[in-house]
Amino acid sequence: MMITLWAAGCVSVPETRFYTLSEPPEIKVRPRDLSTPIFIDILPVNVPERLARPQLVVRYEDSGPETQLFILEQDRWSSPFNYELRDAFASGIANWTGAVNKAHRSRTSDQIVYRIAIELSQFDAIIDDSVKARFSWTITRPADARSVACYAVITEPVSAGVEGVVGGVQRAVTSVVTSISKNVLELDMGRVPTCAAQK
Repeated sequence: MMITLWAAGCVSVPETRFYTLSEPPEIKVRPRDLSTPIFIDILPVNVPERLARPQLVVRYEDSGPETQLFILEQDRWSSPFNYELRDAFASGIANWTGAVNKAHRSRTSDQIVYRIAIELSQFDAIIDDSVKARFSWTITRPADARSVACYAVITEPVSAGVEGVVGGVQRAVTSVVTSISKNVLELDMGRVPTCAAQK
């Protein structure tokens, strides 16, 4: 019995690796007067139920049918994927536009808020191949009911392994951050918002 317990105690547990979509802040050129602050309100990001978890959900190109997915217990986002996306969008759009994240600051009633709803309706992360995603978003300015609705279908080739997939997701999110930020600035400057070309 002691031998059995000793043997069980020596079993090694695979190391868990954590990933994040957040990137270091980068200074952007913002074509607006930053002396008049605007606020962004990023709503919870809608994702397919299978993705609303911390574990990475991937597919292997040669592993079988496209319906076969793998949940990687040792490769995880630093929070559930939908939370990770929301944080990445909030910080990215705030940095790109110079807006203030409403979740972190109080505001007065005369300040402008852009409410942003984002949905990830399709997602396919294929190890050693690509990340494919379809994001849609709606931006509303409640003060005058101006709004825009756009979507982007993105395919990002990836390098080898799980790290390659993570990098592909980061690039896809950065592309959407850029598109949403441009829409916010177009609304802020009184222009007609335009939807970016598909990637």
